[in-house]
Parts: sequence; C-alpha cells; structure tokens
Amino acid sequence: MTTIEIKDASGKVAESRELAASVFGIEPNVHVMHQVVRAQRASWRQGTHSTRTRGEVRGGGKKPWRQKGTGRARQGSIRSPQWRGGGVVWGPHPRSYAFRVNNKEVKLAMRSVLSAKLADGQFHVVNEFAFEKPSTKAAVAALAALGIEGRATIVIGNDDINTFLSFRNIKQVNVIPVAEANTYEMIDNKNLVFTAEALKRIEEVLA
Repeated sequence: MTTIEIKDASGKVAESRELAASVFGIEPNVHVMHQVVRAQRASWRQGTHSTRTRGEVRGGGKKPWRQKGTGRARQGSIRSPQWRGGGVVWGPHPRSYAFRVNNKEVKLAMRSVLSAKLADGQFHVVNEFAFEKPSTKAAVAALAALGIEGRATIVIGNDDINTFLSFRNIKQVNVIPVAEANTYEMIDNKNLVFTAEALKRIEEVLA
C-alpha cells in the first residue's frame, strides 16, 4: 500500500494513512480514461442543431416557370436546395450524441485517474476544512496554506455545505461532492484535493 500525508486546513501534517493499492496503485489505463471522458462530454451535448429540408421550407409550391421554351434550366420549386433560401441537403437535425460505457470501465477510469494523479504528485488530502460559515476569503487562505496553485478540483463530503459555498466562487477551482465525482472533472485540473471523508467514500466505492 501507498502512504499519504493528510494535512489540516493550515497546511500542517495531521496524520498519515495508507491508500488502497487497488484504487491508487494500478497502471493507468489511458484508453479507458479516453473512452469515459468522450462519453461524458458527448452526453453533455444538447444536440439541438437543426436545418430544414426542401419539404420543410415555406413556399415554393408553384413551378417557377414552364418546363420548356424559356431557355433556362427546368425548375420545379424555388425551395430546392440549389436555390437561395431553399432546403438544406444532409444538414444536421436534433439528435442525442450520448453513448454508453459499462460500469466496470467507469470505475477503472476513475481508479486510473487517481493512480495517475498520485504518481504525478498532484493528489492531496485534507482532513477537513471545517468552515464555521461560508467564507471565500478563508477558502483562498486554505489553498495558499496547502500550496495549491492553478486549476484545482476539490472533492468534499456530500453534506459539507459550508465548504462547497466557500470554494464555489474561486476562479480556477471546481468543487464537487464525492457522490458526483467523475473521471472528467478529476482529471481536468492541475491539483486534485480530497477531504478525508470523501477519500474514505471513494475507496469504499472503487476498491
């Protein structure tokens, strides 16, 4: 097992604990991580783009000129695709971009992210932030004490409301409850921070 230092909000080491090797000690599977991230991003697409075919464009019911004798090319409708304002051929229509990946792949991707972050020195654990009330100023001070700069994802306990409200307005900081932890948000950062409560829960789910 790998041992990690757990710090308090002031940046001091409070304790050390062992991490589950099945979650934090595996060889990251880049292909599965890529698949899961693609699936997540695809499911977020609205897919509301739409164009009209010649049958949906208003007007054009009358033949613009007679078939023969004008010297011009024959035309049946001014709403044909070759006309300005006409229908669009093979244009986009509303659809879902979502595709499934199975639960084993989702968990493997999350284990891969956690193992990679730990190996790269980008994984941090805080015992708790313990804000008595929401305070962005205190949250900024806590990040500075922990030496965390740049983009960060903070994973907290599901009921830790004060911590969520304290961090949510800080630029480049994404705070999520552990129940909503996912591959994309855990990998899309420079530093990944877990509270001790969130760490315990994620190990229970992924081990």
